[in-house]
Amino acid sequence: MDREFPIPQYDDYSSMRRPEGDGFEMNPYYQDEWVTLYCGDCKDVLPNLERHDLLLTDPPYGIGESNRKSDSRGRSTHKWKRAGVRDYGIFTWDAVAVEQSLIDLSISKSVKAIIFGGNYYILPPSPCWLVWDKQTSGDFADCELAWTNMNKAVRRIVHLWSGFKKQVVESRFHPTQKPLRVMAWCIEQAGEVSSVLDPFSGSGTTLVAAKLRNIKATGIEREEKYCEITVNRLRQEVLQLS
Repeated sequence: MDREFPIPQYDDYSSMRRPEGDGFEMNPYYQDEWVTLYCGDCKDVLPNLERHDLLLTDPPYGIGESNRKSDSRGRSTHKWKRAGVRDYGIFTWDAVAVEQSLIDLSISKSVKAIIFGGNYYILPPSPCWLVWDKQTSGDFADCELAWTNMNKAVRRIVHLWSGFKKQVVESRFHPTQKPLRVMAWCIEQAGEVSSVLDPFSGSGTTLVAAKLRNIKATGIEREEKYCEITVNRLRQEVLQLS
């Protein structure tokens, strides 16, 4: 049974708004009827955005996933050697965890919030964590946890993402990419929302999931490589949730 739970209140960060100029411009990298994407640092962009109904994001946790950490996983098995392991390149975005102030700023820009890896940050107690059961084994985590500020019970989704028995064949562009079905399920857990924000949008799965639901979405990503990937995904003539 769901119970009442006070939604945490965060400071007003409107004083952090940056005027355009001095190398900073609030020009979207991409925009269509449903999605607006900014290529830049969220600490510059976020203060200039309006509040959204839902924050749905998966920020870097500082565990080295951007530095080919996953490149060696599974290579000891014959099946994985035959299948190959994708090389996502080397970046520095996951060398350290996102600053707590940016997490707080992100939450201040939303009414409801869902943050994957919330267990890596300082966040208020919550009755509702979203659990993604990956049905995996080895050195991968069995589940991933998303903190929320929602007043409902814990919810779980089972979705096999890796290996030869995975439920859906889905292209992967990013080492920490979440399945489209999982992100769409997260949006559903938030109930009625008309706008979604992802300040660490990566390859754009949150944005694609929102567009499939005819929900306005705003994304921010500092790596142009991933912005290009996001745009290509959003421009597909037929977007569908497998």
